[in-house]
Amino acid sequence: MTSPIFVAIDTPELARAQAIAAKVRRHVGGLKLGLEFFCANGRHGVHAMAELGLPIFLDLKLHDIPNTVGKAVQALRPLAPAILTVHAAGGRAMMEDAKAAAPVGTKVVAVTVLTSLDGDDLASIGVAADPHAQVERLAALAREAGLDGLVCSGAEVAAAKRSWHDGFFVVPGVRPAGGASADQKRVMTPRAALDAGASILVVGRPITQAVDPDEAARAIEATL
Repeated sequence: MTSPIFVAIDTPELARAQAIAAKVRRHVGGLKLGLEFFCANGRHGVHAMAELGLPIFLDLKLHDIPNTVGKAVQALRPLAPAILTVHAAGGRAMMEDAKAAAPVGTKVVAVTVLTSLDGDDLASIGVAADPHAQVERLAALAREAGLDGLVCSGAEVAAAKRSWHDGFFVVPGVRPAGGASADQKRVMTPRAALDAGASILVVGRPITQAVDPDEAARAIEATL
């Protein structure tokens, strides 16, 4: 069975990214490459990481007018990522254009509320809703737009699963029991997130900053 763990390779250094991925490849199901990596290495870097043979989760969180996002996704088509993210806050038309432009095999998933945000943060940007309510609102919009699923915290995935039975749910902010939460405010253990309905788990620093990334990945996998 393929591991549900996607390791977040958040470094601008291609050689370091390749080294980490090579160490953990036997105990993870895929690689998440975000803005930090993509801005430094671009499409060439994604191709280089794909040579390891693991699915690529391209986490660019696209958010712009519908036409721009649609063309951006078209430009990414040669990379054929397994998963691609857009911001649900961009609206239904933007999400529809993103899905229409994506390769057939790519799951386009909507970022709802970043796991670094809590209720106070939402209030500070004028969102009069607690994180759960905002996630539910954006989840419904993403489903109507024809996306494949959501990115949401473990705290919201159970509710999302109840209303979107066949949705694909990406849960970041996953931390092993007793692990430091760092800048994440809404976290959950890997086992609890899977039990709540996560399709894949995104784990970054607990693996990539470990003294032995392979051992850290194996230890997390063992809890599943």
